[in-house]
Amino acid sequence: MKIYEELVARGLIAQVTDEAEIRELINAGKATFYIGFDPTADSLHVGHFMALCLMKRLQMAGNKPVVLIGGGTAMVGDPSGRTDMRQMMTTETIAHNVECFKKQMSRFIDFGEDKAILVNNADWLMDLNYVEVLRDVGACFSVNKMLSAECYKQRMEKGLSFLEFNYMIMQSYDFYHLFKHYGCNMQFGGDDQWSNMLGGTELIRKKLQKDAYAMTITLLLNSEGKKMGKTQSGAVWLDPAKTSPYDFYQYWRNVGDADVLKCIRMLTFLPMEEIEAMSDWQGEQLNRAKEILAFELTKLVHGDEEAAKAEAQAKALFGAGGGEDAPTTELTADDFIDGAIDVLTLFAKSGLCASKSEARRTVEQGGASVDGEKVTDIKKTYTVAEFADGKLLRRGKKNYRKVILK
Repeated sequence: MKIYEELVARGLIAQVTDEAEIRELINAGKATFYIGFDPTADSLHVGHFMALCLMKRLQMAGNKPVVLIGGGTAMVGDPSGRTDMRQMMTTETIAHNVECFKKQMSRFIDFGEDKAILVNNADWLMDLNYVEVLRDVGACFSVNKMLSAECYKQRMEKGLSFLEFNYMIMQSYDFYHLFKHYGCNMQFGGDDQWSNMLGGTELIRKKLQKDAYAMTITLLLNSEGKKMGKTQSGAVWLDPAKTSPYDFYQYWRNVGDADVLKCIRMLTFLPMEEIEAMSDWQGEQLNRAKEILAFELTKLVHGDEEAAKAEAQAKALFGAGGGEDAPTTELTADDFIDGAIDVLTLFAKSGLCASKSEARRTVEQGGASVDGEKVTDIKKTYTVAEFADGKLLRRGKKNYRKVILK
């Protein structure tokens, strides 16, 4: 099966501008394609991971990725999928986040021997002359057409700032610049980016009288991806200091039954024949499929050793009903007030809940237990002496954390 047909079989393609041309370029390994990543945090997350898996898959087939880090577009903020304007970041914060992204991306993309390009759009966007952009680029865009785009329509009622309105032009200019200077002939993105991507293809065709192509990836890379980047205890990051390999493993181990085979198909590099053999799995077999998914993706992000360790921790914890191998959080004496810590603070400090208010909801809804005993009193406290052997916390049925006193 050729790579384009494999992308279709894996359910990765939502829509394309020129399918015959795109199929020919990708299958021949002649696509130089880009995906953009705005550095809005100091770590990549699960939503980015899906895009990186796609880039890796295409690179393995001989195509050349252009990884664009949006140091310039992050100064504005993408309004797509937003109900309010993004918080403005300082140039220092953006620069720090860019460096963090670069390090993490090298786990997925091979940048050796001119196999891939990494660029930062701040290098060209920050030096543009406003009047020249208005005359050279702005004249190619219809305001009426821009306002009809979904990314703008959903913001019109609450108010769309002029700052954000320019985002489409900036992203379009990125493709135009990459086409001229790097021979980039294709762009990929989630389907919420479709209007912005079309803007880039049209700009190239109008200004250069040449063809460039756009392809969007299925909803999993977009709305589901953004949803999937969040869990009960916060975002799922690729940085192990922010989301441990065990928590990353557990995140994928806990996907819904209806989603597990879709995720295996779209995100793992297992052969399609092996995946198709799972298509009629039911009941307990789906739990095995979730273990396969969790192991394969943890291995991609954190390596074989960490994946094996996370798998062993999960099996020891859930298989034997113990807790010695559960991920551990350390408390210090400073976390206790008058020698005690309340249950809400305990769950928040453990990382099982993102905040005390979230911990309160968990307790009130009957989803919290300590050492196997359900906690129903939000004012419940534990003394320093009770932490001699640590405490095993559980949120829901599958989320555990061992808490010890340092």
